[in-house]
Amino acid sequence: MQSFTTLTSKIIPLPNNDVDTDQIIPARYLKVTDKVGLAEGLFAGWRYLADGSPDPEFPINQERYQNAQILLTGDNFGCGSSREHAPWAMAGWGIRAVISTSFADIFRNNALKNGLLPIVVDDATHTSLFDLTEEVPLAAVDIDLASQTVSLPSGEKVFFEIDPFSKTCLIGGVDQLGYLLKQEDKIAAFEAARD
Repeated sequence: MQSFTTLTSKIIPLPNNDVDTDQIIPARYLKVTDKVGLAEGLFAGWRYLADGSPDPEFPINQERYQNAQILLTGDNFGCGSSREHAPWAMAGWGIRAVISTSFADIFRNNALKNGLLPIVVDDATHTSLFDLTEEVPLAAVDIDLASQTVSLPSGEKVFFEIDPFSKTCLIGGVDQLGYLLKQEDKIAAFEAARD
């Protein structure tokens, strides 16, 4: 997993509320047990036209959002069934952080365990970010995980919450098992002391 410390990126606006995991990655893409190729299924129901060609109106198909790594979404993002493929598909496309006013708990947990940072902001910040994407579509924001802040182009800094263990894992670029494996020397010393 890639370490997450700071990120500067344009914002991809997706103002839809209640985006469920089937909309993020439709069930037909869940036949795989690895992450390869899942990016093509990201938002497939919205992203492609009936003939299979990309819909030029859908944000992640637009040239200006290529290489953007922050998705700004409506309320209650990631609701629906537990689907680890959802953050896998988002990360596969290149998204590293998602900003919303709320996330479904299961999606939030799956995201954090897979290197995707879900950031909850207040309604006023949320509205101002959507306004920013309309007024200055190529504007970038800065995310600093150590200080738990999003810095807006205006200079304003917005604080966000994250549990300490998830923060440690993201900064270290490890999942829960990776964190435990990094403690191998301490575990071995503890076990040796018990003998």
